This record gives sequence, structure tokens and C-alpha cells, in this order.
Amino acid sequence: MAEASPPDGLTTPGAMGGWAPPARIQVVGSGRAGSAVGGRLAARGWTVVGGREPDGTADLIILAVPDGVIGEVGLKVPVGPWLVHLSGATPLDALAPHVRRFTVHPLQTLTRSRGPEQLDGAWAAISADSPDGWTGARWLADELGLIAFDLAEADRPLYHAGAAVASNFLVTLHRVAARLLGESGAPPEALEPLMRRVIDNGFELTGPIARGDWRTVEAHLAALHERAPDLESFYRILADTTRATIEHS
Repeated sequence: MAEASPPDGLTTPGAMGGWAPPARIQVVGSGRAGSAVGGRLAARGWTVVGGREPDGTADLIILAVPDGVIGEVGLKVPVGPWLVHLSGATPLDALAPHVRRFTVHPLQTLTRSRGPEQLDGAWAAISADSPDGWTGARWLADELGLIAFDLAEADRPLYHAGAAVASNFLVTLHRVAARLLGESGAPPEALEPLMRRVIDNGFELTGPIARGDWRTVEAHLAALHERAPDLESFYRILADTTRATIEHS
């Protein structure tokens, strides 16, 4: 991972002092999140090193590792430097016994085929349990080009469920819709402009449920029952949920 000198005029934190911008940052892990985060910090002029294990020489150590090993890897870090993880689902307490800690979760889907620019314009959920930790979390989010918002630890599972619905289930919706179009003889790639326009239109609901056309909805269900019966209950749940969102809007 690239190295650079820290920007002029910034101080180095003491061994156990409060928050100050770090002179040396280690990003542990080089997957989708680690490569994007490390690349962005290096591009901003910070000294950034990588590695699969904490080296103990950095002032800030960012754990960009799978959720299931965050606690295990954190225990390998000597108490002293600031420690942060990038998970949306994993609680802050996973970094115990460290007290100089915080979390920054980029609310964005990341791929290895793209660089740090995929962080641009994304939001980030931040969490901490000390004033200095909150300061550090906001600093890191800002350096990454993210728009930070505070997240209470008790709300973390609900927040992450919402993120999964918006991102993971969108993939599921596309795959299901593509299957149905393919079986009807229509080109599945025709769905992409439609799905993009829904976002461009601010998620304004259109279609049969929006206009109360339940006859068309029943025709959909009849077709699914005949030609894709495994998707009939899936469609019913989505239709009922969509109707409920209209009634409560």
C-alpha cells in the first residue's frame, strides 16, 4: 500500500493522549473495504501501511477484516493506539479491552474492481463511547470523503437490517425480475434503465398497487402460480408490504 508524509501542520498523538490526527495509519486487511479506505487515506497524504496482522507501530489501526474475526484481530493490538473497525453489524464492544476506539461504517457497496472514488458521496454510520472517540470517528469519515451520522449502539442491528434491505435485497429483486422477464421472452437487460429511473425519480411509487389496480395484481399472481410457483409467496409478501407502506405514508 502506498506511503506518503502526513499533511503539514498536523501533530502526532501521544502514546495515550486524546485524539489527534495520526502520523502513521495501518489498514489491516486488503479486501474491498480495506483497499478503498487505504487508497483514499494515502491519496489524502497520510502515511498508510497495510498488512494482514497489526504491526503495533501505527497511531491508528483500522480493522478492515471479516466481522467474525474483528475481536480476535483486535486482541493482537497492544493497548495504546486508536483502534477502529469498519463493520456496520459488529458492536463497538468487539474492540474490548481497547478504550481508544470507534467505528466508521461506509454505507456503500464496494467492489475490488473500483478504487477509492467509490466512497465519494456515500454516508457513514459512526459510533464511539468517548468524546475523543467521536472526534476521531468524524475525522476519519471526513478524510474518507464520507458524510457522517451518529449511530447508537442499541440501534446498530436495525440500522444494518435497513442497509441490507436496500443493498442486498436489491440484488435479489433484480435476479427475480430478470428471471421472470427471461421466461417471458423479454430481454432481462431492459430492467436496468427501469430500476435506475426509480432511483432518479426519488423512489416515487407507480404501477398497479399505487393506483389500486388489484385485478392486475391478481393476474400477476395467477401467472406466477402457473409458471413460477416458487415465487408466488415472494410476490404476495412484497405486494402486501407495498400496500402497507402506502397506507402508512
